[in-house]
Amino acid sequence: MSEMINIQAAKTHLSRIVDQVAAGEEVIIAKAGKPMAKLVPYQPAKKPRTPGLFAGQGWESPDCWEPDTELIDSFYNSKLDLEGPLTNIPSQVAEDPPK
Repeated sequence: MSEMINIQAAKTHLSRIVDQVAAGEEVIIAKAGKPMAKLVPYQPAKKPRTPGLFAGQGWESPDCWEPDTELIDSFYNSKLDLEGPLTNIPSQVAEDPPK
C-alpha cells in the first residue's frame, strides 16, 4: 500500500522516507493534497541481451527436412477409436476433405 505525504513533511523526513521506499514501500508526495510524484524502490537496469550469443553452436542433421513417412502414415492411415471418451464423433469420417 502506498502512503501519501505532503511535500513539506517529505522535505523534513526525507531520510526516513528513503528508508521506507528502499524497504519496498511506495510513497506518494503531494502538494496541497494533490499527488505530484511517486517514489518507488530502485531496480538496477537489466543487462541488455547480446544478439548472436550462440551463433554457430547449433546444428541440424542432414535429414531434418525430409518427410517422416512413419509419422505421416500414423495421421492418414490409422483407424479412429470410436469406443474412447469422445462421444460426439460423427459415425462416418470422410476419406478426403472437400475442396
